[in-house]
Amino acid sequence: MATNDVLILVNERDDILGYDTKAACHHGQGRLHRAFSILLFNQRRELLLQQRSAEKLLCPLYWSNSVCSHPRKGENYNEAATRRLVEELGFSVPLRRVFSFEYHAQFGDIGAEYEHCAVFVGQMNGESIQANPTEIAAWKFIGVDNVEQELLRNQEHYTPWFQLEWTRMLRDFRDQMP
Repeated sequence: MATNDVLILVNERDDILGYDTKAACHHGQGRLHRAFSILLFNQRRELLLQQRSAEKLLCPLYWSNSVCSHPRKGENYNEAATRRLVEELGFSVPLRRVFSFEYHAQFGDIGAEYEHCAVFVGQMNGESIQANPTEIAAWKFIGVDNVEQELLRNQEHYTPWFQLEWTRMLRDFRDQMP
């Protein structure tokens, strides 16, 4: 996504307050805006993780959830998640929204993530991954039962939003994982 794409500014209740560029939303302390994360599971109950591209301004080369991005002006969460899944991985599967949360993560002088993030889950059924190299440096599957241990061992290699959403998935929505 280009830094001049127009994102949706919101308040703590996710009410739309206005719009601003992606660059402005992530500048300094950040401005609260809409985002989403997708957690994709294969038939072996493994989670698809992606390593973010080295070109990313925030968290380059960190490991994260399957797909994450922002709804653009005029898009709802579902439309944006479906669009971005195809743009990043080259396929589409049905997605189900599970929960939303708000977080703030500062990255020194570079900028911040300050997002109202909707979390979606989806089930892969043999789709071929065509990772977009401008977005994804690498990808891997990891067993659901191993994700928590991996996060504990290598916390510094994972995005803060993925760590928060995975903790909540395990605590409140384990039975809703495909």
